[in-house]
Amino acid sequence: MMKIAVFGSAFNPPSLGHLSVIESLGHFDRVLLLPSVAHAWGKEMLDYSLRTKLVDAFIEDVALSNVERCVIEEELYKQTQQSVTTYAVLLALQEKYPQAELTFVIGPDNLFNFSKFYNAEEIAKRWTVMACPEKVLVRSTDIRLALQNNGTIENLTTAKVCAILTKKNYY
Repeated sequence: MMKIAVFGSAFNPPSLGHLSVIESLGHFDRVLLLPSVAHAWGKEMLDYSLRTKLVDAFIEDVALSNVERCVIEEELYKQTQQSVTTYAVLLALQEKYPQAELTFVIGPDNLFNFSKFYNAEEIAKRWTVMACPEKVLVRSTDIRLALQNNGTIENLTTAKVCAILTKKNYY
């Protein structure tokens, strides 16, 4: 049975903290990165299309054969034009991969908020939920603050993401 890790995040932008989580998921056949299209709790984020380009550059830098960007949330959003729940994403992925064992990966910040997720109990019954703390304590907020203060971000994210962020002045 294929084991798939589903790692949703704003990726606003991708950081070395995200990378440290991904590196701990090496035992999965596939690791699907799902940038949030519209944040359920109204979090301000860089435009989705720009964040997907950052995630794609991040994946190129990471160069792990089991890591890919998943567009299922984007597809669901286009149908409803509303924020997409984790439950809806996992249902759609289970339909797409009926024989797979799905594990929903969350960071420690979302672990404390998990009970607020739509259908949290059903998610926990149907799928594995894995809290995976960053081994490198770098947050997207650190990158945004460094950029706003004209600081360096080379030690906070991957090379291609760093190049895009410094060239495009996104934050």
